[in-house]
Amino acid sequence: MTHVVTESCIKCRYTDCVDVCPVDCFHIGPNFLVIDPDECIDCAVCVPECPVEAIFAEEDLPQDQLDFIRINAELAPEWEVIDSSIGSLPDAEEWKDKPNKRELLER
Repeated sequence: MTHVVTESCIKCRYTDCVDVCPVDCFHIGPNFLVIDPDECIDCAVCVPECPVEAIFAEEDLPQDQLDFIRINAELAPEWEVIDSSIGSLPDAEEWKDKPNKRELLER
């Protein structure tokens, strides 16, 4: 199994999770992070670090977030690896509690 970044990360892109990852499985996009399922070792140390609770074990994903398994797998090879935090997006605080951000995901 792997961990998956979900919709809550969109337009926030907090990078606290990146600092604790022992295998550098996070990849960074314009307004979202993804986890490379081939690199993730399912250690779960990233989960409590996410201020918007956007990271789930694959088996614990809410039903309405299942498509993020595919999204993470699809975007990880296209985006650059990030191995240290860089802070959140400038307007992250405005977006952190907003639902229905899927269509705002920039590829």
